[in-house]
Formats: sequence, C-alpha cells, structure tokens
Amino acid sequence: MSNLRKLTIETALEGLKAKKFSSVELTKSYLDAAGKSTSNCYITHTPEIALAQAAEADKRIAAGKMGLLEGIPIAMKDLYCTKGARTTAASKILHNFIPQYESKVSGNMFAQGAVMLGKANLDEFAMGSGNTNSHFGSVLNPWRSKKFPDKKLVPGGSSGGSAAAVAEDICVASTGTDTGGSIRQPAAFCGITGIKPTYGRCSRWGVVAFASSLDQAGPFAKTVKDSAIMLQSMAGYDVNDSTSVNKEVPNWSGNINGHLKGKKIGIPKEYRVDGTDQEILDIWAKGAKWLEEQGAEIIEISLPHSKYALPVYYIIAPAECSSNLARYDGVRYGHRTEEKFSSLDEMYEKTRAEGFGEEVKRRIMIGTYVLSHGYYDAYYVKAQKVRTLIARDFETAFTKVDAILTPTAPSAAFEIGANQNDPVKMYLNDVFTIPASMAGIPGISVPAGLSSEGLPLGLQILTKPWDEQTAFDVAQALENAAGFVRLENL
Repeated sequence: MSNLRKLTIETALEGLKAKKFSSVELTKSYLDAAGKSTSNCYITHTPEIALAQAAEADKRIAAGKMGLLEGIPIAMKDLYCTKGARTTAASKILHNFIPQYESKVSGNMFAQGAVMLGKANLDEFAMGSGNTNSHFGSVLNPWRSKKFPDKKLVPGGSSGGSAAAVAEDICVASTGTDTGGSIRQPAAFCGITGIKPTYGRCSRWGVVAFASSLDQAGPFAKTVKDSAIMLQSMAGYDVNDSTSVNKEVPNWSGNINGHLKGKKIGIPKEYRVDGTDQEILDIWAKGAKWLEEQGAEIIEISLPHSKYALPVYYIIAPAECSSNLARYDGVRYGHRTEEKFSSLDEMYEKTRAEGFGEEVKRRIMIGTYVLSHGYYDAYYVKAQKVRTLIARDFETAFTKVDAILTPTAPSAAFEIGANQNDPVKMYLNDVFTIPASMAGIPGISVPAGLSSEGLPLGLQILTKPWDEQTAFDVAQALENAAGFVRLENL
C-alpha cells in the first residue's frame, strides 16, 4: 500500500482504470500517511468526505465513466470554501467558519472525480512567503539540509501546506492560490511543479479574497503533465465572477509537446538581482543551456519596469486587502470578542485585534494608509500606472520571444524564523514572481536541481496571456532535461 503514495495523477489514473487498486484503497493510504505526518500541512482532515467521494468514484470507474481526476486524493488549500467543511483561511477570525456553498474551482474538481483529503495550511489570508503566519502554526518543509539536518525549513508561502503535502506524498496533488508568487515560490522550495494561470482563467468565486485584482487559483503536482491535468479540472468560465473570462479550456495535458525547435526563449537582464544566491544564477544559466540544446534560441530581453514590481505590489495588494478584510467584523460570522464592549465600534476593534495576526494587521494598515485622503493619488493611483507599464514590457517582450525563463526564487528554502523580524527581507522572496502577477500572465515553476545543501531549486517559465500551452511545453522540456530526483528517492 505504501507504493500507492509514489504515484502521479497520470499513473494513478492508469492503475484505477486497470482495477489494480480502488480509489478507497488509494485514499486510505493517503489518509493514514497524512494522519501520521508531523509537518502540519493540514488544518482540517476530512476523512469522512474523502472516503465517501472515493466510494462514489469507484462506482463511476466500474461503470467506465472517469473524469479528469476520478478517484484522485488531493489537498485543498484552506482558502477555498468547501460546503460543510471548515474553511479558516488560517485565521483565528474564521476558525469556526463552515461555508454553506462550494467554491467554483473545488466544485469543478469534485465534478471531475477529485477526492478531498483535507484543507491545507497556509499563511493567514494568503499573506506571507514562508507559511509561518498561520494561526494554526508553521508548516515544515519535508526537505532537509544535508549540511544542517536539524534546521526546520519553510515550505514557502502562502500555499506552503499545499506544496509540502505534495512533496511529502500525503496527497497526490493539491490546490493553491497565487497573488504574488504563492504557488510558484512554494513549488520551488518543495521541489515540485506549480502553475499560476492567466488571471481570469480560474474562477475566484468562493475563494477567500486577499487582493482581488491579483488572486488566481492554480495547482501543485509532481510533474508538468499532472499540473496540466489539474489545471484542466480547475479552470472554466463562471458567471458569478466578473473577472472570469469566457474561454474554452484547452486539453493542455493531451497536447503537451516538449519539442522546442524554432522556439525563442527570453532571458530578462533585469532579473539578475543583487543578493540572489550564486547557485540560483548557475541553475538559471544551466536551464537556458538545456533549452538551447533542445533546439530553442536564447535571446536576452529587457523588462525595464520589472524592478518596480515589488514596491508596486506592496501598495496595490495591501490596499485591496484593506478593502476585502473590512467584512470581518464579528457581526455576521466568524470570531467575535468575548470581552465586554460599550459600543459597536469597540466590538469591531476588539474582534479584529484578536482575530487577525500581526502580518495581516500590518498589511491592513499599509493598505488603509495608501487609500486614505491625500495619499490615494500619490501611492495607489501611481502604482496602478506603473503596473500598466510592467504589463506593457511583457507585451513588447512577447513580440520577440515565445517564453521567458527566470529563477523562481532568489534562494533555496530558508530556516523557519530566519526572516520573521524583517518584513522587507521576507517580501523580497517574491522578487521574481511578482512581475508576472502584476501583468496577469501565466507562470510555472519547475524543479531544476539541488543546492549544495541538497535543497530544491526551481526555474520559472512565463508566457503571454492565455498561452498556458507553451508554458507547459517549455516546462516539459525543462523537466526532461533536469531529470530531477524527487524527495522520496533521496
């Protein structure tokens, strides 16, 4: 039974179809492993839901009716509303919230046969780069440094629980959300694949909001092809989401082609950022060489405004966070202070002070400041103008190249607590992922090698809007060349 946990989505579907094992057997093996794990990947385990879904999947498999994820056990980031299952956003203020409706993305996946093992841990309200801001405790990266094996490493954030669960083989795949790098950076730190699709490709309806013009759902998986299968099951138009785009969902997994002859790959000179580990620069150069050896033409490009992406993000995202989180007031649902209060305003103040963590409070205050009278034009409006320039840089670049290759993160996974007292240093973890988020374009992270400490290093592929297929194709070529050895084989 332990071997079942080494399967990919692709190989698990083959085994289910061939009746080598049942979805119930597969699900039980993951539930057992998840229950024994000490990495804190899950906030809420949902064994009853999982086994019921697995039993139904087995009936459909017996009848020859298989969806894209039929019988596949996954972890659901605890930002997705799941009907009847606790959804906390890793916050005290929502610690007892049970939605009465299903998010569009999770509903799409369940319709394709997915089995939910539980709700995965994250940084509170998806605000963080290390999964150290959760009300339910930090998540441990299952990888360990060869030089410092006792160090407890971050899995990346905000979707750290989702990424670590895939790396630890306590789910086959998982869902995440990416606002400024919250899928791609954890994927790099955990040695797995993760894609942020084009903004509008997946519905945001039923996903607890952080920054509405940036939040986008996406998957984590063990391989590029698995990522494509997952995204196919998640994506689709939704009338309930005004930012959802009515585009057909392609058969990405069936059309993946790793042949790069004739493809032009851009290397942005502005991504050689001071402070980036030399090992990251070396694996980036190696990745470009791999693609060139497979027939691609490597071209240096310029993204001149990308250097402003990080400060612009930390104006726009907190501003939207300040607006979105105003709904948590202790009146309608969620946590309410048990202390005495003499006015409604005092109840609001005490509830929010108790319910929100320090990082969330920091971003609410930053956001409220940049939206305030006298500062709105100076900060928020100017940031939106620069955001437009960042998007135009990518538009210009994609007239010359088919895809762009960059590092995913400026370092390998770091020790829990290492940057906790320096918010700016923590924010710099997203320096390579945020520009694509600002432009709304797809980005996929692929594990490319190991650091001198034996920790995963990821490379990122960016493509023009709605061209996830090219992202998957180039990612497949990179995966083939890297021959990355996953955690269970070390």
